[in-house]
Amino acid sequence: MSGSLKRGMAAILVIAAAAAIAGCARRDSIAVGAVPDDYRTNHPIVLTEKEQTLDLPVAILAYRMTPQQKAAIDGFMEHYGESGQAIVTILVPAGSPNGPAAGRVSEDIAAFLYRGGVPKGRLQILPYQAPSDQVAPIRISYAVVKAATGQCGRWPDDLLDNAGNRHYANFGCAYQNNLAAQVANPMDFLGPRKTTPIDAENRGTAIGRYKNGEVADDFWVRSEVDY
Repeated sequence: MSGSLKRGMAAILVIAAAAAIAGCARRDSIAVGAVPDDYRTNHPIVLTEKEQTLDLPVAILAYRMTPQQKAAIDGFMEHYGESGQAIVTILVPAGSPNGPAAGRVSEDIAAFLYRGGVPKGRLQILPYQAPSDQVAPIRISYAVVKAATGQCGRWPDDLLDNAGNRHYANFGCAYQNNLAAQVANPMDFLGPRKTTPIDAENRGTAIGRYKNGEVADDFWVRSEVDY
């Protein structure tokens, strides 16, 4: 084989190897581009103002609140302080058979709420039209800031039709909803809170014990590891 032919064959091999490497690079690019999207982008947690409501049934001949109604209101208003002292609305049925009784009970409820910490001027009593043949409830409501995501359960596409290796539309939605529901203070999603003051007495006691070598017995028990 002549030298020129050998040089030509070598050039062809080099070009083929370069093409193969380029093909691999393109495949890697496709794989990297197919990394699933961030579920936090598809299902973001947002802060919204939602209305908390409590319906209290009222008997036709009722004059005062019952112990069961007081217990229900206590539980309903337990987190009212976290709402920033929102306006509390008492909706009283009008036109229903228990309308007069509901009017009397609503005044009792207002006094009970004031004693429970609702500020003056932050409570209103309003009527609403109720069916004339039904015993309608009294509704108590106030707005609070809550963390939530969109509605889960979206399945717009076939899960098997996923040649690009991208996650499905509903991926991560339940996790985001559970996280939003478990956070005690929704404002924590906006940023960290200010550090609370230290317990100086407890800190001084702990440092004093450390200096004096006073270590609890259960510490040594937990520190030992058996293999």
